[in-house]
Amino acid sequence: GEGVVIKTGEETEIGQIAKMIVSENEQLTPLQKRLAEFSKLLGIIAIVIIAAIFAISLFQKRDLLEMFMTGISLAVAAVPEGLPAVVTIVLALGVQRMVKVNTIVKRLPSVETLGSVSVVCSDKTGTLTENKMSVVSSYVDEQFFDEVDFKNESLNFLTKGLALCTNASIDEGIYGDPTEIALLDYAKLYGLSKSELEKTYPRQNELPFDSKRKMMSTQHLINDELIVFTKGALDHLLKKITHILINNQTRKITKEDIKRINEANMKMTLQALRVLALAYKSSNQLSEDNLVFVGLVGMKDPARFEAKPAVEKFKMAGIKTIMITGDHKHTAFAIAKELNIASDISEVVTGEELAIMDFLRLQEVVKTARVFARVSPENKVDIVKAFKANGEIVAMTGDGVNDAPSLMSADIGIAMGITGTDVAKEASDMVLSDDNFASIEKAVEEGRSIYANVKKTIYFLLSSNIGEVISMFVAIILRLPLPLIARHILWVNLVTDGFPAIALGADEKDPHIMLEKPRAKDESLFARGGFALILFYGIVIAFITIIGFLLFPAIHIVENGFSFTLSTFKEVYKLEGMLRLSQSMAFSVLGVSQLFHMLGMVNTKRSVFRLFKSKNYLILISFIFGLGMQILITEVAFLENFFITANLTFIEWLYIVALAIIPLVIHEIIVFFLFIKGKIQKRKNKLVLQ
Repeated sequence: GEGVVIKTGEETEIGQIAKMIVSENEQLTPLQKRLAEFSKLLGIIAIVIIAAIFAISLFQKRDLLEMFMTGISLAVAAVPEGLPAVVTIVLALGVQRMVKVNTIVKRLPSVETLGSVSVVCSDKTGTLTENKMSVVSSYVDEQFFDEVDFKNESLNFLTKGLALCTNASIDEGIYGDPTEIALLDYAKLYGLSKSELEKTYPRQNELPFDSKRKMMSTQHLINDELIVFTKGALDHLLKKITHILINNQTRKITKEDIKRINEANMKMTLQALRVLALAYKSSNQLSEDNLVFVGLVGMKDPARFEAKPAVEKFKMAGIKTIMITGDHKHTAFAIAKELNIASDISEVVTGEELAIMDFLRLQEVVKTARVFARVSPENKVDIVKAFKANGEIVAMTGDGVNDAPSLMSADIGIAMGITGTDVAKEASDMVLSDDNFASIEKAVEEGRSIYANVKKTIYFLLSSNIGEVISMFVAIILRLPLPLIARHILWVNLVTDGFPAIALGADEKDPHIMLEKPRAKDESLFARGGFALILFYGIVIAFITIIGFLLFPAIHIVENGFSFTLSTFKEVYKLEGMLRLSQSMAFSVLGVSQLFHMLGMVNTKRSVFRLFKSKNYLILISFIFGLGMQILITEVAFLENFFITANLTFIEWLYIVALAIIPLVIHEIIVFFLFIKGKIQKRKNKLVLQ
């Protein structure tokens, strides 16, 4: 035949999709936006701090150079400059963990979005099911056949026609569509080989399958006669049928015949079978009309055994699973019911119903729909947009070229690694290397865990930095000597902030994280009391740091019977070695308290004693390492001189630990009260149920 080229390159259908992918601008995720805005705010705060300290130093007639250096150090303390690096490291570690659950993340920031997913739209075939089709039932001559019957001529003709009307192959290696491979396996049971059939009945022409017609036709030369075989979805094929083949005899089809065929189709679909019909005609023209009905085959595609538990976990996590398939409505519902995705046929919406809906109606429908059957790739985009318009965060799976627009429309596009096309993979945010639905559930769990780790890392850094800033400001306002020098602040930021922050970011996932509801799309990083928590622990750290600074001067004042006034403290600090000892105490209390604070930040709702069951040894290693380094700089002579610290005695270290452990003690008290509150609430709920 001849063809006329009407469009090339970017003007073709595939070209338009490719152009859309290339031109799509990558948008910042909510976390990236919040961190960018927060960094600007911290920058302004840093400038204000420097200006304020400089102004105070002028007013109090302090040493300007010393105060300028202090101002710079405090500005450094106020801005957690390691935050972007720590967040990137945490996300990268999360991506590595995701690889272990067969998920390849293409865009690092999408990890965060994955943790807030509230709707997962999944293809059925190959994702929720094994994609291992097998013919388990046939219908010809107005009767069902569940086993091979070599004597029935109509059944033999059905098998032969289906084998010829395929583009798959199992003779020299297996390739092609799983549905067609199942048909060839079925033909093999009858001793039929596609390659031998095509030698005997050579193909002359073909009308390929497409998602609109939902059928495929091939033309073959059989005994000097051109025969057209058409296979496809029964509801589409019946419109083209005028005759029926029964017991090797052809006659006009009647309403009773159509009723029986539809009943047979319904029986198969209710058993969760994918049904294909075959028709034929003798014709020199390759067309799909005036066809003769031959029969039906029902194929079973078993549900993945991991899919049902994954759906249940999503339910507990407040995430809706939506099944999207090209199957018949009843087939789709039977599988969805088996997987606990849907419980009633009313939860199934077909492509035909979607075609007559306006967008506002679709927005209402998606609130209760759990299955979309007989849908086209174009319908997927509308489904995604409707969910997003309702405020949902949507993950969408896809494997074909036509799935690219819906993958790009979703908040998270998930391509299939085995069956997915390169175009689908390019349009997606992540790729499932095993095409398994359960891997999506594991990826969402990892996404939530990563976000939680990023969040607690940020909380830890900010509360620690606030503690440093407040303790310095209090001393300056009270006209006391500075409790920390610039070197102390920089050391704390590097060692007792940096390593614990990375350890928190690498923490293992909370086993209860999939019992929480998805967070809102516009939820602040500091929502659910986050800012109050940061400020509270910041004040606690500042308080114990100041106590550490005042402790030995206070002891000296009490022992000598001096009056407890600020001027007395100022005089005591002038005693030989007192200021250096007090600064060493404040420095050590601050550093060690942040290490104890890290232990509490592992989980703000659970006791620190769970760490003994944890496999995240990095937390304990960073604690021991930080404590060891803090001791070294007060015990090793050249480090003492460099950091201007005093050699601390065992008793002094006991004072330091007693003060530094206070944030962790407060954490345990809060956890205890939360535990008691939970017990009381459970008891109340039990009484209400009774």
